[in-house]
Amino acid sequence: MRLFLCYLIVLGSNYVISTYGPHQRAQMTGDILLGGLFPMHFGVASKDQDLAARPESTQCVRFNFRGFRWLQAMIFAIEEINNSSILLPNITLGYRIFDTCNTVSKALEATLSFVAQNKIDSLNLDEFCNCTDHIPSTIAVVGAAGSAVSTAVANLLGLFYIPQISYASSSRLLSNKNQYKSFMRTIPTDEYQATAMADIIEYFQWNWVIAVASDDDYGRPGIEKFEKEMEERDICIHLNELISQYFEDYEIRALADRIENSTAKVIVVFAGGPDIEPLIKEMVRRNITDRTWLASEAWASSSLIAKPEYLDVVGGTIGFALRAGLIPGFREFLQQVQPKKDSHNEFVREFWEETFNCYLEHSPRLQESENGSTSFRPLCTGEEDITSVETPYLDYTHLRISYNAYVAVYSIAQALQDIFTCTPGRGLFANNSCADIRKIEAWQVLKQLRHLNYTNSMGEKMHFDENADLVANYTIINWQRSTEDGSVMFKEVGYYNIHAKKGGKLSIDKTKILWNGCDSEVPFSNCSEDCEPGTRKGIIDSMPTCCFECTDCSDGEYSNHRDASVCTKCPNNSWSNGNHTFCFLKEIEFLSWTEPFGIALAICAVVGVVLTTFVMGVFIRFRNTPIVKATNRELSYVLLFSLICCFSSSLVFIGEPQDWTCRLRQPAFGISFVLCISCILVKTNRVLLVFEAKIPTSLHRKWWGLNLQFLLVFLCTFVQVMICVVWLYNAPPSSYRNYDIDEIIFITCNEGSVMALGFLIGYTCLLAAICFFFAFKSRKLPENFTEAKFITFSMLIFFIVWISFIPAYFSTYGKFVSAVEVIAILASSFGQLACIFFNKVYIILLKPSRNTIEEVRCSTAAHAFKVAAKATLKHSTVSRKKSGSIGGSSASTPSSSISLKTNGNDCDTTSGRHRPRVSFGSGTVTLSLSFEESRRSSLM
Repeated sequence: MRLFLCYLIVLGSNYVISTYGPHQRAQMTGDILLGGLFPMHFGVASKDQDLAARPESTQCVRFNFRGFRWLQAMIFAIEEINNSSILLPNITLGYRIFDTCNTVSKALEATLSFVAQNKIDSLNLDEFCNCTDHIPSTIAVVGAAGSAVSTAVANLLGLFYIPQISYASSSRLLSNKNQYKSFMRTIPTDEYQATAMADIIEYFQWNWVIAVASDDDYGRPGIEKFEKEMEERDICIHLNELISQYFEDYEIRALADRIENSTAKVIVVFAGGPDIEPLIKEMVRRNITDRTWLASEAWASSSLIAKPEYLDVVGGTIGFALRAGLIPGFREFLQQVQPKKDSHNEFVREFWEETFNCYLEHSPRLQESENGSTSFRPLCTGEEDITSVETPYLDYTHLRISYNAYVAVYSIAQALQDIFTCTPGRGLFANNSCADIRKIEAWQVLKQLRHLNYTNSMGEKMHFDENADLVANYTIINWQRSTEDGSVMFKEVGYYNIHAKKGGKLSIDKTKILWNGCDSEVPFSNCSEDCEPGTRKGIIDSMPTCCFECTDCSDGEYSNHRDASVCTKCPNNSWSNGNHTFCFLKEIEFLSWTEPFGIALAICAVVGVVLTTFVMGVFIRFRNTPIVKATNRELSYVLLFSLICCFSSSLVFIGEPQDWTCRLRQPAFGISFVLCISCILVKTNRVLLVFEAKIPTSLHRKWWGLNLQFLLVFLCTFVQVMICVVWLYNAPPSSYRNYDIDEIIFITCNEGSVMALGFLIGYTCLLAAICFFFAFKSRKLPENFTEAKFITFSMLIFFIVWISFIPAYFSTYGKFVSAVEVIAILASSFGQLACIFFNKVYIILLKPSRNTIEEVRCSTAAHAFKVAAKATLKHSTVSRKKSGSIGGSSASTPSSSISLKTNGNDCDTTSGRHRPRVSFGSGTVTLSLSFEESRRSSLM
């Protein structure tokens, strides 16, 4: 029974491996077996299977010379390790390498042979039969090349935890360790390549490109990441197309039509060489040479595309290539290949036939040629000189993918070496145990690979990150035509450092680049022409953001470079020039001492101070004259001092506003004016009350003495002082720079509180209104005392000025606000000075005859006579009406006489006694009025 079971299993395994496993392989036995998957062909022949007979294996077509070189790199590494006395001594590595034909189906067919062999080994058939001659398990697989192929292989190998190290699969999907548990790679992920491509497009200031991707697990994720990077940079993709080597001709032509009709001149391609080749051929047929190609690493150095006959179309291509490595002795190894020497490698025979365009003896392709299914070729001996022909196989100047395959083998060998040298108690497995190198299993190698960290022969640190990706960088190459033989030359023009800081990852020497094969000028690939400095990009409706119209920057904004997305606002202290290309400093303006307007106002203020000082000097010089005495000289001095303060306060409004001047000027003006008006108010009201009293009493003298007058002035002024104190405490004014005006900065005062300013001016106006009321009532008093008419007129001037000030203050701006207030202060101050004092100064200086006691007495007596006469007339009229109503007859009005003692002279110096007469038509009233000097003085 056991023998029968053994027979079935072995028979089944041979069926799986031999019947469905690829017949063509490279195989060498050893103690430990490595698997390999390499694209020896670019594809398979399209053949319909009608299932009328047993399906035949699909035939691979178009031999891949570079793929064969990659395979040779794996074999070379294994032979180096087997010949090493340091790495895995006394252990021989074997290999089984299959052709994937760059297709998923062929790759899975080969992978099944790896998995089936491992499954048989797990059954421990030694108990049932002698199976010592069977092939050992495959403990790791190197490959595959394409991301789509590796994705399918990884899904299968991951089920059995067989480690897979790819040398060329860069799809970012493969970094998902939850789905691809055993996948690792020695090539950077496309996550970085897509970012690098977007950085290059941004570097050359392109914003209008075409994106083409292969319709597989390599192209789709790569272009998806590329689209996200482009969106972040506000770069537009005009066309986004998928492509495949299996597209029909009409599909290729339609794609070429769309590219030809597009205004985008840069084409970004995420695809392998076989997929992009049909499109390149169609572009060559149409001779479309004005496009710039940006190649991903999958075809950046592809021998399928890098042909001299294609260079007119693809010349100037910018490609991402893996960093080239150095493999000592590999050149000689490649040159030693021969069909007779390498019988273990079945791919050598086909390579030889394709290289020399011949058929070897006993070749299956020779039989096909005899049957007429293939073209005729001559026979070859297998001893031809491989160095005499030009083939991509011997292009060892830039070993990139070959070096990755070389590193993959050494990584597996190093993991095995770590297992071989493991010390019990310090291992990676259960209880810190070590694996047995003679009975090693695939999952143990996978565990060791995840913790791999070593330095290779070139001194490079080798380790896999958390996504099982090997850290690497990109070399940027430019396709140029060789001046020697016209072949395609890959010129290194820069590099991309994945782990550098942002802004320092990309480095390109633009002087080394030749665009479109021969042009040194960077091609233009934008939807719209660049906007000149002074303009910005404006959005066009229903168009992508990369398509725009150039709009002039607004006033106060600028752009100093081409193609600006937005205009930059000038700083507050600057303004844009006429072309909006730069900002210049704004002119600073305030009511300056040096400008004509400021000088004129200052002169007016100084003239006012000088005139007021002159008047005060006159009053002090003639302080004992009747007119000065009659005007209450003490209050006059205070009034003149307040006017000096008013004129002086206007000077604080001139000059550059500072915080201290802003806090000083309004209180100085407000307090000075209130002091002035308070003096006028007290003087006017005092004289009015005295003259309205019939006989001055001691009560009048008591309440209207000098001390009480000063007390009233102080109280009125104190209210204004308190308003200013509250204002300065709660909302103190400060210097303020107004940037709202184009090209000018106005330095003004921020009053802090407009309400406080309103209270200050409102209180002043209230006192002025009261003063105006009393002045109007006293307008008929003796002119020598108050000049009531002039005071009334001065108050009218005050009101006109300050009522006009309010709208002018709020409608002006900048330095004119201060100017308006200065003008108001000066106008009202000059009004007070002129109306109240100029007439008196005129009399004192030019009419001294009127500045006598007699003139004052006559004026006073005349006013008294008028008042008494009106009172007597009123009394007489009432008496006549009463007598007429009683007696029915009229009588003459009796004479009245008021006589007081007097020791002064009367008005008429010639007659000694002169009594003024007042006629009323029906009689005469004779009045006599006299004041003692002391009483008169007290009233004055």
